[in-house]
Amino acid sequence: MITVIQRVSQAAVHIDAQLHASIQTGFLILLGITHTDTIEDAQWLSKKIAGMRIFSDAEGKMNLSLQEVKGEVLLISQFTLHASTKKGNRPSFIEAARPEQAIPLYEQMIDLLSKELNQPIRTGKFGADMKVSLINDGPVTILLDSKNKV
Repeated sequence: MITVIQRVSQAAVHIDAQLHASIQTGFLILLGITHTDTIEDAQWLSKKIAGMRIFSDAEGKMNLSLQEVKGEVLLISQFTLHASTKKGNRPSFIEAARPEQAIPLYEQMIDLLSKELNQPIRTGKFGADMKVSLINDGPVTILLDSKNKV
């Protein structure tokens, strides 16, 4: 699993021109699931995300976690994170998991992250054409790949 974590002051997702979900201070997380991912990848990522200390403390140092700032999470599935651009100019998405595998892992990630953070997770809609907007705070953007744990 690959995530792009963006520290935001606000973020929202619209589906069919309607607001689907929004958050204020917190993380906008884009999640890419590949065909080799398992529940263990989701477990590792949820713990790692919950422990991330990327909010500023009183001295301006990144030292506070999402829970310490009472932040929220907007989690969006994004298969294009697994795009391969090695050949030609049209990306290949062969590494992205098929929906029958990706949807259960996406739902497990939502549940695991909710339990780790002890709060509901706002989401997009798997497979939908979504319009995501955000104000990246910092900007701070962190990439996590469950296949590169070391």
